[in-house]
Amino acid sequence: MVLPFALWGTAMAAMAPLVITGGPLVVACFRLFPAGVAILLALPFLGRHWGIASTDRIWFLVFTLVDASLFQLFLAKGLAYTGAGMGSVLIDSQPLLVALLARSLFGESINPVGWLGLMIGLVGIICLGAPPDLLRHWWLLGEQDSIANLWDPGEGWMLAAAVAMALGTVLSRYACRRSDPVAVTGWHLVLGSLPLLIWHGLDRKWPLWPDWTSFDWGLMAYASLFGSALAYGLFFWFANREELTSFSSLAFLTPVFALAAGGFWLGERLQPLQWFGVGLVLLSVLVVSLRRRIWEPAEVDSDLFSEESGG
Repeated sequence: MVLPFALWGTAMAAMAPLVITGGPLVVACFRLFPAGVAILLALPFLGRHWGIASTDRIWFLVFTLVDASLFQLFLAKGLAYTGAGMGSVLIDSQPLLVALLARSLFGESINPVGWLGLMIGLVGIICLGAPPDLLRHWWLLGEQDSIANLWDPGEGWMLAAAVAMALGTVLSRYACRRSDPVAVTGWHLVLGSLPLLIWHGLDRKWPLWPDWTSFDWGLMAYASLFGSALAYGLFFWFANREELTSFSSLAFLTPVFALAAGGFWLGERLQPLQWFGVGLVLLSVLVVSLRRRIWEPAEVDSDLFSEESGG
């Protein structure tokens, strides 16, 4: 279940330089369309059907607009203005939104231990990605003007991307009630890229075809085939079978993998505060996953005993 978030973290590191040279719209299009086509071509080999059930089509269209078109647009726009930094903190805060939506819509139990784990994860990604100056202002209660100056347009785009991703995670369950989650993933990537492709064609700010090197195209291919096709296919397959709160909490690991990719490719090294953040993120995932066992040990043990007796 960790693999989608590892692929997303490394894909963000691959996309960041491409957005600067090619523009956010073209990166979003090239990430979505080839990935969707690859998934659809793989369906027959996986023994799955291409069709979307008629009862799911309205939800599918909403899901496609939110999770594909809007999320990728907001993400690419955010990468154009900001790096991993605070933008990563904002976009990877979406497990909190997913937990609230899952609690409201599906009645998933969170309990105080689960909320504690989610907050630990949020603090962890803040330690990982927030600018040191911002952390210093928070700790020392710096002036509001100084704090405001650390906010840029990229942070707003990343926050919007986090909201879109959280809504998309929940909407995927409605779009996959009677449809194959893998087929839904493929079609929503293909169709979600079309509005962005049209917009890019009408936009005169960026060239229609980016002037990338072979290495740049390799990064784009990785972000599309691995960071989208494989990652999205696995993500929505798991999202329709696992508890959303526990599964989405793994998104806290995304900046960890992004920083690891930066260390491997660019020779970057983590600061002591970032290592502390990594520890908090790992602790958060563990606490959220075991929240029922920690908060209600007697009830969980009795449930396991009943299942073993019945079996």
